Amino acid sequence: MKLVRIVFSPTGGTRKVADILAEKWTDAVTRIDLSDGSLAISDIAIEQEDIALIAVPSYGGRVPRLAAQRLGKLKGNGAKCIIVCVYGNRAYEDTLVELKDIAENCGFQTVAAVSAVAEHSIIHQYATGRPDEKDIEELQGFAKTIFEKLTVGNLTASAPELPGSHPYKKAGGAGLIPKADKKCVSCGLCAKNCPAQAIDPNNLKTADSKKCISCMRCVVKCPKSARKVNGAMVFVAALAIKKACNERKGNELFL
Repeated sequence: MKLVRIVFSPTGGTRKVADILAEKWTDAVTRIDLSDGSLAISDIAIEQEDIALIAVPSYGGRVPRLAAQRLGKLKGNGAKCIIVCVYGNRAYEDTLVELKDIAENCGFQTVAAVSAVAEHSIIHQYATGRPDEKDIEELQGFAKTIFEKLTVGNLTASAPELPGSHPYKKAGGAGLIPKADKKCVSCGLCAKNCPAQAIDPNNLKTADSKKCISCMRCVVKCPKSARKVNGAMVFVAALAIKKACNERKGNELFL
């Protein structure tokens, strides 16, 4: 059984969760990084006997639009898939439902779903350090359950019932766009690593507001910590979701 690990993870939190879920399944893993703007999606071959693990972060309760666009170009060819959404301890709302729809429109058969918590990619005081040891143990348990049921054929193509609604909630805009400060040395790594190609290599100081998805990958990749978002706006955003984020949210498995 070959596992195809399909991940959109600009800042690494979703990748961590996907790695925890996939690490004990099989050595035959094909890794597809949807955060890579140069990825040739048309060259990706997925066969019916493969198992796909599709993991994305939740942006405002939805699948990130860029991830949705790139996932929509894949051909599932009837392969079973496990879908995963990762969120920063606020809520994931319609993310799993939307991800299931996208996967099935591509020809995948959804057999299981997972929601998991990772450190918030912008407001780091929420879910700090997650996935932590408790999360890892829980997610490994989920993986064991899914793998055992797949092995004995108990996971059929009937999709699990998921929280969320149709129509999906309205998607938000980018909002927080990182800019470079005086520490920028014009190395160009931000432009090279931007999933949305929103940073002009000839003008590294800011990003195209029409392309930027506020994923914070440029912030994480900057070796000089020169890229930041407006501190006042982050403070306001943190206050707005404080009540929703105060209580530790758990991970969930849907079969």
